Amino acid sequence: MHRTTTRLILRRPTSEDLVSLFSIYGDPATNQFNPSGPLTDINQAQSLLEAWMKHWITKGYGQWTIRTRDAPEIVIGFGGIDTRKYLDVDRLNLGYRFAAPAWGRGYATELSEAALDFGFVELEIPEIFAVVRPNHLASIRVLEKIGMQRIDTLDDVAGQPPSLIFQANRTHL
Repeated sequence: MHRTTTRLILRRPTSEDLVSLFSIYGDPATNQFNPSGPLTDINQAQSLLEAWMKHWITKGYGQWTIRTRDAPEIVIGFGGIDTRKYLDVDRLNLGYRFAAPAWGRGYATELSEAALDFGFVELEIPEIFAVVRPNHLASIRVLEKIGMQRIDTLDDVAGQPPSLIFQANRTHL
């Protein structure tokens, strides 16, 4: 199963995505706002990929592998909606990570709009959340641009300022 947007191809991840996932999630540049830092070995990437594939099997949706229509052979990122723990609360979370060469082209906004549309229209999910580090201004702008509202904070990283929680409701978009 795959979806397309104006410029993107979004498809369910497969085991063939392992090298791309490790490349993107292991890059220090793509992790500058991630308190956990980059993945350091391929086994971490394998575990993450297996968790994503299991989410798809059990829930029928999850993180997509993202490619462009112009260069469909190249994975530029991963993103979508899936279940995430906000401390002890399960929430449907919008998230994404793009390879550095894909930054600044509006792909995060395009992917995020597609993910909200998929969640609200096809899955009929009533609300979708996103959590972002307070200094990640580019992602905050994306969330605001797609109509998400800041609703709370989450003290999820010891010794650092709380993350910001954003929310979008199906009835308000």
